[in-house]
Amino acid sequence: MKESTVMDIAQIKEYLPHRYPFLMIDRVLECEPPSRILALKNVSVNEEFFTGHFPHYQVMPGVLVVEGMAQAAAILTFKTLDVRPDNKSIYYFAGIDSARFKRPVVPGDQIQYEIAAGRSVRGVAKFSGVARVDGLIVAEAELLCAYRPVK
Repeated sequence: MKESTVMDIAQIKEYLPHRYPFLMIDRVLECEPPSRILALKNVSVNEEFFTGHFPHYQVMPGVLVVEGMAQAAAILTFKTLDVRPDNKSIYYFAGIDSARFKRPVVPGDQIQYEIAAGRSVRGVAKFSGVARVDGLIVAEAELLCAYRPVK
C-alpha cells in the first residue's frame, strides 16, 4: 500500500521556502510519494494580487495558478527524496509546456492541484498538473522542475 499523507500549513512550511504572499498551498489532501499529490489553495478576496488584477472583475493571475502546481510538485519531490529545503539548495521552476487556462479563478474559489510525477533525470523532473475548482478544470500544464545547489 502506498503512503498517503495529509499536511497542514505548518507542515507545508517545512517543505516549501515560500511565504506570504507567494505561498500558494494551504493544505495537502493526499501525498503518495513518488507518484502524486493533491493539494489545496483557498482563494481569498484579501489576496494582494486582486487589488490590481482586475479591480472591476477580480481574477487570480494564471501564472499564480501554475505556480501553485509547481509548489505542489516541490512538496512531492521533497517527500519522495525524504529531504527538506535548506539554504544550500533550491528547487527551481525550470519550464512550462502545454499550459492551458480553461476558466478564471475568482475570490471564494478553492483550487485543488493534482500533480502526477513523470520522468526524472539528473535532478530535473517532469510533472503533469491539473488545477480544478468545484471539480472543473481551470488550468493544466506540463511542468519541469530542477533541484540544484545554491552557488
